[in-house]
Amino acid sequence: MRIVFFGTPDFAVATLEKLLTDTNHQIVAVVTQPDKRRGRGSKTIPSPIKKVALEHNIPVWQPHRIKKDQPTLELLQQTQADVFVVVAYGQILSSQILQMPKYGCINVHGSILPHYRGAAPIQWSIYDGEKETGITTMLMDEGMDTGAMLLKAYTPITLFDNTYTLAEKLATQGANLLLETLSQIAEIKPIPQDDNLATYARLIDKEDYHIDWRKSSLEIHNQIRAFYPNCFTTFRQQKLKVINSLPLDDLENIDLPSELLKIKSYLSDIYTLKGEVGEVVKPIKNFGFVVQTGTGLLLILEVQLAGKKVQSAWNFINGTHLELGERLN
Repeated sequence: MRIVFFGTPDFAVATLEKLLTDTNHQIVAVVTQPDKRRGRGSKTIPSPIKKVALEHNIPVWQPHRIKKDQPTLELLQQTQADVFVVVAYGQILSSQILQMPKYGCINVHGSILPHYRGAAPIQWSIYDGEKETGITTMLMDEGMDTGAMLLKAYTPITLFDNTYTLAEKLATQGANLLLETLSQIAEIKPIPQDDNLATYARLIDKEDYHIDWRKSSLEIHNQIRAFYPNCFTTFRQQKLKVINSLPLDDLENIDLPSELLKIKSYLSDIYTLKGEVGEVVKPIKNFGFVVQTGTGLLLILEVQLAGKKVQSAWNFINGTHLELGERLN
């Protein structure tokens, strides 16, 4: 097939690279978001997808508003593509664009539709404590992830996944499912979505990063890993990011990674602890410190103080001389 690929972030890279290794398909052009200025020097940074495309000498188009960009629309029409593949591109495609390719526009979406339509399905599935997610390929229409579904693939969400680790899994899964979809595109019967079952994964606001210690330990843990590495609290009037954590409720029934197994030996003492919401109630040597939440206890494993590098919570204790009874606000 002749393919035009639409994508922007790291999540889309696995699919583009998979297509580039498949001799059944030809990427004739890549459409991605315009370069952005980032960092201290406000350097112009190309998208991850643009970097891959340039490495393979593929034409790259970067319209600011693709629906209104007549030169890009004409170029797209001239490609005579069989299909447009869209993976986290970041702009809505018009009906004019959707109708250009022979087999339409196929989107690789990071959830099991119709659940978690929208811009941040991976983050909100973790935040909500879902145990399973996956990838859906669909034929795009003019709605927000409302098109008819083609194929699905499922993957579990573990207690230790964060948005980065889960995105890596789903990116690989999405690349494989896209190739499977293309190989069967003439035979697959699209299945309309049931709008009554739809849920939405809205854009993330800065307010979503602020930790409210009145929530349960599991809710806070899910927030920390969903919005990794941006969630924060206040420590001694300074901003403190919480990078990694572990809810200590019902830990006997959880399979811990080997580096955390020793924590179970502290449980008999931990379960007797009680403090005010946000209070540091116990240090655990070589691991970190335990905080009282609205319901249950949360072990903080990694943190980042404003202006400092990420460090283990144990090193943070030693560096700041954290004391029992101090409060995180």
